[in-house]
Amino acid sequence: MSVLPNRDRQAERREATRREIVDAAWEIARRDGLAAVTLREVAAMIGMRSPSLYSHFDSKNAIYDAMFGQAWTLYLADMREHHARLPEPPREAVLAIAEHFFAFSLADAARYQLLNQHAIPGFTPSEAAYAPSVEVIGLLQDTLRGLGVTGTADVDLFLALCGGLLDRQLANEPGGDRWLRQLPRVIDMFADEVGLPGPSLRSSR
Repeated sequence: MSVLPNRDRQAERREATRREIVDAAWEIARRDGLAAVTLREVAAMIGMRSPSLYSHFDSKNAIYDAMFGQAWTLYLADMREHHARLPEPPREAVLAIAEHFFAFSLADAARYQLLNQHAIPGFTPSEAAYAPSVEVIGLLQDTLRGLGVTGTADVDLFLALCGGLLDRQLANEPGGDRWLRQLPRVIDMFADEVGLPGPSLRSSR
């Protein structure tokens, strides 16, 4: 008869409380903005006294750190699944990567701001929280390399193009698609620059 390992119920409860705190912080950020996240506001939302919150997070930046790591971990898992079923033509695949990043980003403006815009003065993610973002860049580089985008500067250009369009979209038309519609054109320009084969994306849309 096999013996199941003893469960650490105290650790499980502690982890569940940490998740509840982070979820509450995201709710506040999405409702009122990232700067509105405070220990007092988070504690009130989950029915906890502020001093008790310090046994789970010692500062507001520690909550931001948990949010940062959670969000990049989510995107990394989503990205792996998406990259496993990219279209074969290189231009279409690069466009699909960009569209996927756009969709993830536009689905949650507060999340995008925390991950990509240095929106919190004085906040620097910990090494552990930053690690999933490093994996994201590594996966992106490997995928683009397999499609024929081999230069580091070319990957940087791709990221700058996507980030620039996203910033314009979120700043000027967060609920629309004005800059999203530019993606086929921009990826065509990028593909021409780096020498990716294939018919024009603009002509097929």
